[in-house]
Amino acid sequence: MLRALAVDDERPSLEELLYLLNADPRIGSAEGAGDATEALRRINRALESGPHGPESIDVVFLDINMPGLDGLDLARLLTGLAKPPLVVFVTAHEDFAVQAFDLKAVDYVLKPVRKERLAEAVRRAAELRDAAPRIPVSEPDPDHIPVELGGVTRFVAVEDITHVEAQGDYARLHTVRGSHLVRIPLSTLEERWRSRGFVRIHRRHLVALRHIGELRLDAGTVSVMVGAEELQVSRRHARELRDLLMRRS
Repeated sequence: MLRALAVDDERPSLEELLYLLNADPRIGSAEGAGDATEALRRINRALESGPHGPESIDVVFLDINMPGLDGLDLARLLTGLAKPPLVVFVTAHEDFAVQAFDLKAVDYVLKPVRKERLAEAVRRAAELRDAAPRIPVSEPDPDHIPVELGGVTRFVAVEDITHVEAQGDYARLHTVRGSHLVRIPLSTLEERWRSRGFVRIHRRHLVALRHIGELRLDAGTVSVMVGAEELQVSRRHARELRDLLMRRS
């Protein structure tokens, strides 16, 4: 079943489109976004989730005439992704059909949207999704994590990550060559990478044991050196960290 994202700045049109999509048995889930910026945030979460993850998106039903970043602009950005979702344009304007199909759109549906016409667009999207070659992987690649850089998805090797810093709903991955922001809670990475030698040293920091150069004790406080950076270790994590470092040595 298809996982869909509908994008339209006019609330009544968006609600009608979502109603029709949810009524189609080939649609497993349908979410709405009120503009292209909101849609990009949602698509970014889908990329972080991976092609088989719970946040993934198969097809975007996209209005064209929107304030700020319009539908064609958003579609152009999506073409820069390694594995972009399919795009169906849903618009009141006939003038942009050529541009839409130049951007590899699956279909071009005119408003007001008829149930039968939308069903045809869904059928085309479902056939293309099912015809695409599939990689037989049920879990994310354990050795790499996807990050977004200027609209391009790249993969950072986990072994290159020295430590991770919590930043609200995001986590910043630090490597010797720079840092990358991903929308994944620190607690999720702690659980996922525990077996790979990452340990929580503070509510804000997760550190790769192999990248710890020094353990420092000073007037009752504990810290570690990771490269040239000194990170504080909270009291609740200090004993576990010392034990782990002793066992590794």
